[in-house]
Amino acid sequence: MSDWIDRILLEFPTDLSRLWVAADPDDVLLNEQVLASLRERGFELLPFEDSVAFRAEYEDRYRSAWDRGVVGPSKALILQLRGTDLDSLPWDYLRQARRVSMSLATLFPKLSYAVVRHIGAEHHEALFAAQSRHAPQALGEASTKEFILTHIFGLNPHLIQRPADLWRDLLRLHYRDAGLPQMLARHVEVVLRHNSQFTTLPLSDLFSSRSLLLRVVQDAWYSYLAKLGVTGTRTGEPTPDDITPSIDIPFEHDDVRVIVDSMFLDGLLHPLVAQGVLPTIPDWAKVGIVQDPLARRNLVADGIKGILDRLPASDASHRDWLALARRWGEVLARYQALDPQRAAGLEKSIGEVQSSIDERLRAWVAKDYAVLPSLSPAKGPIMVHHVPRFLAGRRAAGEVKIALLVFDGLAIDQWVLIRETLAARAPTLAFDEGACFAWLPTLTSVSRQALFSGLKPREFGDTIDSTGAEPSQWTRHWSDHGLRANEVLYEKSIKRTDQLDALLSAVSAPPIKAAGIVVDMVDEIVHGAMMGKRGVAALIEKWCESGFVDRLFDGLLDQGFHIYLTADHGNMEALGQGRPKDGASPEQRGERVRIYRSENLVAASAATNSNTYRLDVAGLPSNFMPLFAGGTSAFMQQGEPAVVHGGVSVEELIVPFVKVTRVN
Repeated sequence: MSDWIDRILLEFPTDLSRLWVAADPDDVLLNEQVLASLRERGFELLPFEDSVAFRAEYEDRYRSAWDRGVVGPSKALILQLRGTDLDSLPWDYLRQARRVSMSLATLFPKLSYAVVRHIGAEHHEALFAAQSRHAPQALGEASTKEFILTHIFGLNPHLIQRPADLWRDLLRLHYRDAGLPQMLARHVEVVLRHNSQFTTLPLSDLFSSRSLLLRVVQDAWYSYLAKLGVTGTRTGEPTPDDITPSIDIPFEHDDVRVIVDSMFLDGLLHPLVAQGVLPTIPDWAKVGIVQDPLARRNLVADGIKGILDRLPASDASHRDWLALARRWGEVLARYQALDPQRAAGLEKSIGEVQSSIDERLRAWVAKDYAVLPSLSPAKGPIMVHHVPRFLAGRRAAGEVKIALLVFDGLAIDQWVLIRETLAARAPTLAFDEGACFAWLPTLTSVSRQALFSGLKPREFGDTIDSTGAEPSQWTRHWSDHGLRANEVLYEKSIKRTDQLDALLSAVSAPPIKAAGIVVDMVDEIVHGAMMGKRGVAALIEKWCESGFVDRLFDGLLDQGFHIYLTADHGNMEALGQGRPKDGASPEQRGERVRIYRSENLVAASAATNSNTYRLDVAGLPSNFMPLFAGGTSAFMQQGEPAVVHGGVSVEELIVPFVKVTRVN
């Protein structure tokens, strides 16, 4: 255990109190490792966001158990208050509880709080260690910025003298998905502005925005190849002759090309589909060129090898799994685009890596999934029920009009296909891509309801079998954040271009500030799939070519909406292992899980169906008990193939979370 974790646990001696109240204005406790360590010591943490919801949770699950003399869900409960005014809490909590104060200012006394509070929680442990070793005295604001850049991001802007230095550091940062916070990015820009070689570059944005960096590098790559005499297209994109980037990147420098090579293999950058006979080019550059079907097949094979080489370990963080899901989505999308003959040659490898990924994921979920609901969504949602709170934060930050697009059932590999199709139809669209976890079981009635309500499934147990309450839940969330009912819109069953005029007319009403829109064409395609995910991909591509998606995006952007796209769950290919005779599933096509309302029933079904397993999913109602199909199987007719959802796989559980913008 690290010194950082030890320092925080020092505030919570075991067996001292059952109820704790923690003033935590900086969400120090909402850290994955901190929460896991607290759980190991018998502590559960609940953020205090709604007094009614908290009281119901506390009285029903904790206090009633303690009054009966039993442990209950945990030995102790921490009420986490995002603030310092403990007197704002109900007096009966304060009377019973032991009080603790926790802030970044007290944990990092030698560093400037004004700077430290902008640093992501994933860096706190390393920063605490660096402070102990390398900060003998208190540092001011500027010195703290330099300290963090050096010891956390491995970056010294004063040593960046040449373009190769700049692009090496930019590529290294974003390849690790470690873009700088805006405050530090602006500091780097100030340091570099004296260098005339960099005066025309949007330095602050390049250091902070991964999506911008990748777009710039992509365009510069096409320009670089054009100078070598290589012409062609990225699937669906303009030819290099149509692109006039103003930024040159020294791709041939050793420090630059080694990172660019890895970015192509991981799918962060997309190779050029070359036309004609290739001129003489460096061997290293061929990773960014696809000339024939064999080259495309080799690109997928290299991607599979890269995935296997970097599978998350047992102590991986949720960020490791989100990154893996995005890399796997890129590989799957490329695999599904291969012709059937070459795809068949890789089918066994794809199946093996899928099994390896999902086996590790299930072990990780059993151990660490329970901490995810309590993590802070300030930097981005970790789970789908964080999305409404994150969007409320974006409105408070100045994004007055918000549109949440929920593409029901959209897996990450299918989002990659949509993105690539849009590259041709709408080249001015840009995507800031991320991912988040769906709720288990990955059923629409569970995860999509959590997505629109901002609640854990236990908090909407009365409606967990249907999605009928979503409009009122979406409106209630926004009313809690200051909007009136006539300023909130909810629409579902949107899928065809002939529905867009009516939808865009509805969102154009002057009062509308928050629009929640369910686009369910993907889910409809998946449920009717007869040829696996390859067939699903072909139908999604055809749907995109109808113009629905780009017209929807353009229409919302034209009306001033900030667009966020996500899904309630993904999907995977499975093979039927037979249907249990007992139990009931709340969703007809949720064939990867069966739901039971009785412990006796679920135990009996688990005993009679060998290829199944149970998970104690924190956050579900106590009488909502899932039994999952094992491996890549499903509760369907023996040997029947289908594309399904409901279970625990990377393709089902981790979904895209994307901000859609328009670039000049």
